[in-house]
Amino acid sequence: MSVLEQVQADVKMAMKAREGERVGALRLVVDVLQQDAKLGKGDEVAVLQRERKKRLEAARAYEEGGRAEQAAAERFEAELIEAYLPAQLSDEELAELVAAAVAETGATEQRQMGQVMSALMPKVGGRADGKRVSAAVREKLGS
Repeated sequence: MSVLEQVQADVKMAMKAREGERVGALRLVVDVLQQDAKLGKGDEVAVLQRERKKRLEAARAYEEGGRAEQAAAERFEAELIEAYLPAQLSDEELAELVAAAVAETGATEQRQMGQVMSALMPKVGGRADGKRVSAAVREKLGS
């Protein structure tokens, strides 16, 4: 079952349970996933990560603007989206993948970071944020 199909099923369940806020948030997720599918990109994980990031950034902006209620709504949506993402890599698992990618590419210095990232990101497969991955690579190449 694809992520889109799972979210659509969850919309129906939330409607039956009369969970209005959840239904609204899930419908937004369905809409974004359907738009991505129409464009033929088909990378549901990337779409969900992008949408989660947007929600978290909006929540921070609302908080800075003194709008706690809207910030809470954005966080709710981000947590809801996060439930459909693959489990995140632990620090140890990420470190192992980074070490393997560094060994595979033979990288020894910071300027070879692009090579390591190119080899590593397909293996990470959406299970870690790009910033977190690049920080781990930078740390490994810096030592």
